[in-house]
Amino acid sequence: MPQVNDRLESLGIRLPEAPKPVAAYVPSVQTGDLVYISGQVPFSEGALLATGTVPSQVSPEQAIAAARQCGINALAVLDAHLEGDLDRVRRIVRLGVFIASDVGFTGQPQIANGASELMLEVFGDAGRHARAAVGSVALPLGASVEVELVVEVD
Repeated sequence: MPQVNDRLESLGIRLPEAPKPVAAYVPSVQTGDLVYISGQVPFSEGALLATGTVPSQVSPEQAIAAARQCGINALAVLDAHLEGDLDRVRRIVRLGVFIASDVGFTGQPQIANGASELMLEVFGDAGRHARAAVGSVALPLGASVEVELVVEVD
């Protein structure tokens, strides 16, 4: 597999500085060879990309882009945890994707694909993962999407 940083560059992705926690938790915890990345919302350049519920306030396309940004932010936290060595990733084990949803909206799996497809683009087969895509009444800071990760590392 090509080096992860090379793959990110070829995809035009520059990882931001790892977002700081907004409450009483840590961004990542490692136990054994598993790293748990706390839920990340779609911050980009200091602002949320999408706030409100899908689809009445945020279109599915905007929510997919927000899920991708959440995934990028989760990778930034992972990169900081691994001290810049994303090549230590053996597998993306699980994604949890939460979508602020209007009553009756059932398109959560398509929204979650924004983050899932990012992991496949970045890690290839090692990016295949188990996943939950869950509708929610509201998310932290009014975000439309939140993504958490479990990653196996060397």
